[in-house]
Amino acid sequence: MNSMPGHSALTDPGSVPLPFSDHEVQRILTSNTFKSAPTLQQLFQFLATKALDGHPDEIKEYTIGVEALGRKQDFDPKIDPIVRVQIYRLRQKLKEYYEMEGSRDSILVEVPKGHYLPTFKAIKPGTPNLHQLPPPERTIETEKAPAASAEKARAGWSRRTVVIVVTLLIAAAFGAGFLVDNYRHRAQENAVAVYGWQELTPPDPVKAFWANFIKEDPAPILAYADAVFLLDGSSDLFRFRHGASDDRGAAVDPHLARQFASNPALVAKAGPLYYDNGYTGTGELEAVAMLTSLFTQMGAKPTVESSYDITTDDLKHHNIVLLGSPFQNVAVAQLPASGDFLFLSADARGDLWKDRIVNTHPHASERSFYETERDPSTGTVKADYALISFEPGVIPGRHIINLGGLDTKGTEGAVLLATTSSGVEELSRGLSEANLKEKTPSFQALLKVNLEKGYQVLNTELLAVHPLKVPEKASTQLSASN
Repeated sequence: MNSMPGHSALTDPGSVPLPFSDHEVQRILTSNTFKSAPTLQQLFQFLATKALDGHPDEIKEYTIGVEALGRKQDFDPKIDPIVRVQIYRLRQKLKEYYEMEGSRDSILVEVPKGHYLPTFKAIKPGTPNLHQLPPPERTIETEKAPAASAEKARAGWSRRTVVIVVTLLIAAAFGAGFLVDNYRHRAQENAVAVYGWQELTPPDPVKAFWANFIKEDPAPILAYADAVFLLDGSSDLFRFRHGASDDRGAAVDPHLARQFASNPALVAKAGPLYYDNGYTGTGELEAVAMLTSLFTQMGAKPTVESSYDITTDDLKHHNIVLLGSPFQNVAVAQLPASGDFLFLSADARGDLWKDRIVNTHPHASERSFYETERDPSTGTVKADYALISFEPGVIPGRHIINLGGLDTKGTEGAVLLATTSSGVEELSRGLSEANLKEKTPSFQALLKVNLEKGYQVLNTELLAVHPLKVPEKASTQLSASN
């Protein structure tokens, strides 16, 4: 990385000289915190290089996707949210670094929210002191004392002693490093023998949690929600929750539109209408990106499909992850109800954000229903609720997983919990307390997703874990649209 004269953008001029900023970047890249995250290493180095080399205007979402994350030239940030997802993870990883290894560093590197350009700040007043070389010895001539030769001899022996000690320390460190590497290598071999998966290492709770799912099917299907709307000539959308639908762009029978649209009176005045299922919530897009990234790191090759394209053959030959609630995802709507938690639609005009998750068998301290929470004065969405459901597929050795929220951001929060170490550890504790010890247990987990500005996921809380009531022979069936 070049260290050009001047200062990096968004950095106070003169507060952090470029050599020190460059040094801090290298320190972070080679840290233990980032060693296990090669994608974030590559992303951070790309952003830091552009910032320190004086090219901040080249840090754009498209450029990051193509040059740092390996997306193809036809990459469209509006469709693929990979850059936003990885930037979020980079912020979390930098925070983790400074909470542990970098707690004593003199420079703080951050990627502020709403920006992709890193900032470099001196934590302590003055110029940072990061392993600076000692100042050169001054050559001041003094009168030689009679015992100068003896002092010189002692100094020589002292230097030789230091050299010997340092050499021994280096040898000891090398030996220790060899033993540690050898131990890690044997631990990796043991992990392969136990889990049967090369990329899995026991210290990673996320990969351990998903290991059996990926081992069952290295080519799982991710099915995103694509709710049906009615589109008029002005490109306005009307929700169409019920009734038969046709392919995108096909004309809608006016009688059918008035009968099943959420707002029949308004639809009646809209003129000719056409079916449109080309819109998916931002939370589902973020969820697809997070799961695709995780499964790919584990060596799997996931396929992303519309919920309308899931077929009976898919259910027989693949594990399926369904994203979104039954209000948005037609495949989820066709799953038989087999757990204590159920999605219940308000299904009435004027009941915006009034859909519920109903708890049919509340345990102690649990409520009978949960619905999206909004600020009473502004109406801003403050929290959403979501479910994670694991259940057997239509044949032995296959599973269907649903991660869905009442709102699209609830879906994102559910996937965030299932793909982060802290979330998976919390979920694993909940499964243990519910006495669910199978490799791929059947369960439902109720989550609360806290939001900022109505769309930024702050965190996800695990509220409850209930075993799923599954018959001896799973009879899950989803109809195939083709």
